[in-house]
Amino acid sequence: MKKITVIGGGPGGLYFSILTKKAIPHCQIDVYERNKPEDSFGFGVVFSDETLSEFLMRDLKSYELIRSEFAYWDDIIVARDGQTVNSSGNGFCGCSRKTLLKLLHQRCREEGVNLHFEQNVEDLSQFADSDIIVACDGIGSAIRTQFATEFGTKIELKKNRFVWLGSTKPLDAFTYFFRTTPFGTIVAHTYQYEEGMSTWIFECSEETWQNIGFEVTNEEDTIQKIAEIFKEELDGHSLISNKSHWRQFPHVTNEKWSHNNIVLLGDAKATAHYSIGSGTKLAMDSAIGLSDAVIANPTNVEAAFEQYDKSRRNTVEMIQYAALVSLDWFENMDRHIQHPFYQFAFGCMTRSKKVTFENLQIRDKSFTDKVLNEFFETPNSQLSTPNSKSAAFSTFKLRELELPNRIVMSPMGQYSAENGLINNWHLVHYGSRATGGVGLILTEMTAVSSTGRITLGCAGIYNENQIVEWRKVTDFIHQNTQTKIGIQLGHSGRKGAIKKPWEGQNEPIDKAWELLSASHIPFNSKMATPKEMTFEDMDKVTAEFIQATNNAEQADFDMIELQAHHGFLLASFLSPLTNIRSDEFGGSIENRIKFPLRVFTEMRNVFPQQKPMSIRISASDWAENGISEEDVIYIANAFKSAGADIINVSTGNTVEHQKPQMGRMWQTPFSDLVRNRVDIPTITAGYIQDIDQINTIILNGRADLVALGRPLLADANFVRNAQAYENVQTNDVPVQYKMGSYHLYPLKAAERKQVEGMKKALKPKSNKKN
Repeated sequence: MKKITVIGGGPGGLYFSILTKKAIPHCQIDVYERNKPEDSFGFGVVFSDETLSEFLMRDLKSYELIRSEFAYWDDIIVARDGQTVNSSGNGFCGCSRKTLLKLLHQRCREEGVNLHFEQNVEDLSQFADSDIIVACDGIGSAIRTQFATEFGTKIELKKNRFVWLGSTKPLDAFTYFFRTTPFGTIVAHTYQYEEGMSTWIFECSEETWQNIGFEVTNEEDTIQKIAEIFKEELDGHSLISNKSHWRQFPHVTNEKWSHNNIVLLGDAKATAHYSIGSGTKLAMDSAIGLSDAVIANPTNVEAAFEQYDKSRRNTVEMIQYAALVSLDWFENMDRHIQHPFYQFAFGCMTRSKKVTFENLQIRDKSFTDKVLNEFFETPNSQLSTPNSKSAAFSTFKLRELELPNRIVMSPMGQYSAENGLINNWHLVHYGSRATGGVGLILTEMTAVSSTGRITLGCAGIYNENQIVEWRKVTDFIHQNTQTKIGIQLGHSGRKGAIKKPWEGQNEPIDKAWELLSASHIPFNSKMATPKEMTFEDMDKVTAEFIQATNNAEQADFDMIELQAHHGFLLASFLSPLTNIRSDEFGGSIENRIKFPLRVFTEMRNVFPQQKPMSIRISASDWAENGISEEDVIYIANAFKSAGADIINVSTGNTVEHQKPQMGRMWQTPFSDLVRNRVDIPTITAGYIQDIDQINTIILNGRADLVALGRPLLADANFVRNAQAYENVQTNDVPVQYKMGSYHLYPLKAAERKQVEGMKKALKPKSNKKN
């Protein structure tokens, strides 16, 4: 490696140059920056302790220079309209962007990196003799734009508007100032980065921005209006502008990070929303990764770029995902602002899903105690046992049905029935989870007719023998546990008559029955084209659902959930991807909902009024032109008006070509949407694995009940283990099993102590200058 050209003199490009020049002294490295050395746009940058530790390992001199200029804080404050709460133990530091660049300039010169300022590079042909050209020329990268097709560049402008300002207001902590105005909610992300100077990033929705009458480039008007809104927070201090124009955050991704000898770095390569404070961190971490790759492959550029991609892409995508989840929370501030204050603050602190209840409790128990105390003061959130403050183990009431805790067994097909008739497998399957302490069991989808089954192994409740067998299950649960049990009633629609999952995925059985759906659209190329339902078909299926409802009452179920999700029969009417009818049941959402709403209403009319009903819907099809957010809100409101007591919010499986974005707790934003826009309790699911995640979801107001699938398949005693881990003393353990508690509680106490010890070791350390 003889010559490297770096286009862009931001922190990432400079740090890459320092590290690489140190390791390969004979390599000529030139940095070309369009601005003057003293120019800097923006005010401060933020790093965590973890990032600083990496700097320490890589270049001690840079670390010492940067560390000497940092402002340190351990606290995060959430303030809303004058009410504040402090969460300590977070470990951050801030520095003036101008100062950071100045220090990195110094280190570059010390190592022999050539710095060229006021050089606006547009033509790369002048660097034909360079082995590598590093393009780190910012969000609007001219080099990336020139080769956008080759890089596979995608830029998505996010919804909110933001403006970056400074102030002389001193701040003792990283503070989120939220202000509710007649025009909507505005937040200021603020932190002090040097003596007497702080960064203030103001953010609001497009609607709020329009309502207030801001102008993109009118800095004087912006400062005047914001200073008035945040006059109490600014406390007489002025706001300072620096090309402070209102913008929308560009989410930048690139399928490829290199093209020929050009490689992307910093914001040119990938952006992360400032709400997780990782933009500069992302750039400098990637600078480390690129430098490592170049040093390891000094004579092979292609191999260096492959190593760079392989070592960094997963981490970058994880940070970008966390940033998008965090951004989503801020894009919906107007929804969250309605929450009680401590719940709102907790939601703000846990918004990216990287921080959970346990993390915060370890850092600052006084903060989480405030959150818990407020939660238990709200209606329908009573302790299941005295002095056991755990959100998951509070009771929850739906009509006259009181659940002993907030953990639900999700409907999971067992495919073990014969002719729709369940057997001892089901008795043990459901009975063991009930003795294991689950608050509510929702059965697998139970068909309302033989032709409504998904597979030949699916359960049904359309004849007397089936009622008798289901009654054995409900009797066992009611007689031996405090668990409640609901039945999910459904019809497979176009996804019926397929093999059991272990025999083939979505493959039709040899002797399939006629399939029904909203429209003539098969689920996949292997399955038969369904019949488009006629009015007579709708009458017949509605009658089957009514009869199944009466049968469920005879079987003594505590609750009914109607299946209208995952592309099955009723769901096929709701999605525009599966309903292309031209009659009164197609077109607008008002028409598409008519048949499912009729079925639900008829069921509600015959089911005892003291017993609750749920409906499960898909809030996203994960496919282009699928169900919209406004459609989902309309659907939820309609079923609420028809008597639904809770909505089980799922997503996807409507069409085979879906592309879901999966991850931990990945479906909770959809539950959040329905719960807090429609004001109705919700159930959420989706890769939720432990009691900490369950508590976090409930306490930040994203759902009221949390449904588990695979964790309960793996461990019928998940709830008992969680109770012991939380030290929740419960009186619902069957007497035959009580002796086990004397073993389990000490075991889980020791396990929790070990886990907390690890988390304490990993938590941010107190930042104090030596």
